[in-house]
Amino acid sequence: MTSIGWLQIALFCAVIVAITPLLGSYMTLVFTGERTFLSPVLRPVERALYRVAGIDEDQEQGWVAYLVSMVFLHVGGFLILYVLLRVQGALPFNPAGQGAVAPDLAFNTSVSFITNTNWQSYGGETTLSYLTQMLGLTHQNFLSAATGIALAVALIRGFARASSRTVGSFWVDLTRCTLYVLLPICVPYALYLVWTGVPQTLGAYVDATTLEGAKQTIALGPVASQVAIKMLGTNGGGFFNANAAHPFEDPTAVCNFVQMLSIFAIGVGLTNVFGRMVGDQRQGWAILGAMGVLFVAGVAVLYAAEAAGNPLVHALGVAGGNMEGKEVRFGIAASALFAAVTTAASCGAVNAMHDSLTALGGMVPLVNMQLGEVVIGGVGAGLYGMLIFVIIAIFVAGLMVGRTPEYLGKKIEAREVKMAMLGILILPLVMLGFTALAVVLPSAVAGTNNPGPHGFSEILYAYTSAAANNGSAFAGLSANTLFFNATLGIAMLFGRFFVHIPALAIAGSLASKKRVPPSGGTLPTHGGLFVGLLVGVILIIGGLTFFPALALGPVVEHFAGAAGQTFASAP
Repeated sequence: MTSIGWLQIALFCAVIVAITPLLGSYMTLVFTGERTFLSPVLRPVERALYRVAGIDEDQEQGWVAYLVSMVFLHVGGFLILYVLLRVQGALPFNPAGQGAVAPDLAFNTSVSFITNTNWQSYGGETTLSYLTQMLGLTHQNFLSAATGIALAVALIRGFARASSRTVGSFWVDLTRCTLYVLLPICVPYALYLVWTGVPQTLGAYVDATTLEGAKQTIALGPVASQVAIKMLGTNGGGFFNANAAHPFEDPTAVCNFVQMLSIFAIGVGLTNVFGRMVGDQRQGWAILGAMGVLFVAGVAVLYAAEAAGNPLVHALGVAGGNMEGKEVRFGIAASALFAAVTTAASCGAVNAMHDSLTALGGMVPLVNMQLGEVVIGGVGAGLYGMLIFVIIAIFVAGLMVGRTPEYLGKKIEAREVKMAMLGILILPLVMLGFTALAVVLPSAVAGTNNPGPHGFSEILYAYTSAAANNGSAFAGLSANTLFFNATLGIAMLFGRFFVHIPALAIAGSLASKKRVPPSGGTLPTHGGLFVGLLVGVILIIGGLTFFPALALGPVVEHFAGAAGQTFASAP
């Protein structure tokens, strides 16, 4: 570890805190329908879109109608993307002549991009045409990100409103999010990426001759436009197979820093939106504080583990940190920070190969995802994931003092607690259930490229990433098989929509409640005591649920490596 490395991490955290109220104030104006500095230009466009779609922007929806609208959007998105993948060979903008994608892979990819997971069992530059990348993937990157944000805003309204039957209009929230938030940031962002050296072209791949005289094909394409929303919308799907480790997706250290900031930007901004809409910004800062504690702890462990290096390599007389699978232009600190950021925010983009992390270093991304998208989380998903845990923490506090729990003037009763537990339990059910199935099937185990505990970690990571809608991978698992494409696709669907349903149910229930004034027994929820309680509840639930699985994977791998034990494949 170096002082420069810690300085990079500290600078990143400082910038994130600084931009939180700026984005929060702007997004609050957007989602409350107030005038912004972009309104003179975008308001006529917004009205025109409503007229074309036949939407009454003043007509709000209850939580069930909001959910149904969201499901219809994603069913349509799935069908469009699936058909596009299957027939791309007959469509234009395909200079490399990519053929039709296999049915199981097309299913997996379509589910992946509509659920904001962006898991990729393929190499983008060797599988997809330019049209598929633009019309299919980039299009869904916008819609899936906007859906997550819209759901978070609906849940915020549940806490902010009283005696209301509605939580907003999904179509209005989706339109405003895309038009006023995502597009205005992504357009200049993509131009910045082009300026740093990221390609944005419809030209064909380029053939080059190396210094040794060999022929090499250099893949190009409309990369910058996809990378911008990939990072801002915490989608994570790479245009190239190497993702952000590819110099055409992430050319420089400064660009790398900007991309990390964009991954967190909307997630942290939404905590401020929450505070503003419920009338107490301290509530938003308390939630961000809990997220920050978990994030800083994770990145500190990950950086320390990677800087300490691999004991098996040290035994060979080679000193230094673990640079395996990392880009020299980023180094250990920036690679560790990126790995923590991308899994804390359920983004899934990678600038280093997570399969090459040390055992403890690789455990941090796993834990980040297993905690249920509460460590900043994806756009929207982080906030509603954390608010679900807030309900559980409030319930626990109520049990301690023997009174009905309250939060922001709303009584937290049996219905909200049951819905919160459903939202929390679906993730371990899918992550651990499919992992257990995969490790007993010889055909699935054959997909691992490493024996012993690391092979187990590869499978656990895959299903954890899928259910958490993250999309990153240890990259040592050959997942492009019928079994993995099908089961990972199912895991993505359950991890996305079976959290959305209880979250919206909570929003509808809370919006209909009357607000009660605080009393002498009301637990303050804006201070350090509550932040500590919330972090403790998250860690206890996560620890009790996932520690046995982690003990079989990264924990035992760490102790085995420290003892000099290796695991070789059977002859």
